[in-house]
Amino acid sequence: MQDFSSDIASLRKRLNDAETYLQIEDLRERKPELEDAAARPDLWDNQEEARKVTGELSAVTDDLSMYDRLAEKIDEAETLAELGAEMGDDSVEAEIQDIVATVGTDFDSLELRSLLSGEYDERDVVLTLQSGEGGTDAQDWAEMLLKMYLKWAEARGFSVTVESAHEGSEAGLTSAEVTFSGRYAYGWMRSENGVHRLVRISPFNKEGKRQTAFASISVVPLFDEVSDIIEVDEGDLRIDTFRSSGAGGQHVNVTDSAVRITHLPTGTVTSCQNERSQHQNKDRAMQMLKAKLLDLERKKREAEIAEIAGEAQNVGFGSQIRSYVLQPYEMVKDLRSEHETGDVGGVLGGGVQPFMEAYLQWQRAGNADS
Repeated sequence: MQDFSSDIASLRKRLNDAETYLQIEDLRERKPELEDAAARPDLWDNQEEARKVTGELSAVTDDLSMYDRLAEKIDEAETLAELGAEMGDDSVEAEIQDIVATVGTDFDSLELRSLLSGEYDERDVVLTLQSGEGGTDAQDWAEMLLKMYLKWAEARGFSVTVESAHEGSEAGLTSAEVTFSGRYAYGWMRSENGVHRLVRISPFNKEGKRQTAFASISVVPLFDEVSDIIEVDEGDLRIDTFRSSGAGGQHVNVTDSAVRITHLPTGTVTSCQNERSQHQNKDRAMQMLKAKLLDLERKKREAEIAEIAGEAQNVGFGSQIRSYVLQPYEMVKDLRSEHETGDVGGVLGGGVQPFMEAYLQWQRAGNADS
């Protein structure tokens, strides 16, 4: 009978670590409070509060269930190992090995998720996409990136709202704003903030020459309630209404109620054309604008701290973070984490998760600020 004592001891240690970073004791105390709040008959009188309560209850329940399931599987492996050793029964080895391997893989995923510990990592996210240098290829590239993130979100079970999308002159998109809703949406997607570079044989070049195109991605956490966090002077805003282009397909209503808001002091622009009325579009655009202004304030503080410390800090997009090469070879490479793959089609098909995970590992090594 194989000795599994060291394997089980290792899993026990990982379980104890999980109890700490998941804050299991706090979650067990919090769950009854949330259940009582969720059971109130007047809960849905305030829909924002109801969504907050039910969302937190779901997250707490999921974490506790996962922790308890892992503990039970470790107990099961330990019991089988003890029985096998006492009775000299080798037939349980395969079952124990399977449990150890499965639980180990579960801990790998859980420990990676533990890196999503930033202040806003659990929040929904607003992604702003902008085509850059490269003309029509850049606009096509922007649309390719949007499709990549939509497929990634679908695989993770996130809900997506294309708030606005503006068609390019010949193809693709010049810009788009998209909200991704799901647990840790911002935590995962903050790795995508920056300039993305595409190298390929241009389908828009009659001579079939290789073309380089750029698109920039900006991500900010979305807040349900931002009025108490940041105030915006109405005199600092320019509000324009326009007819939506319909570039978002079925996601975007073609109406005259689309709204674009420009914050004049900072030049920050946000727009929404997805809601049913002009008033709803304005409210949604204001929510996204405040999220962007909050992020600007955060970056400003970071820049001031870096200046005091004598460090050079690049604020905003600033530099290219990832290259997607289709010609003369196939390669996607992140220039921060150095993670790379030759499966360009798989990445553009939504398989960007490994790059997000590699970024978190790189960040944990002390190479970036959150």
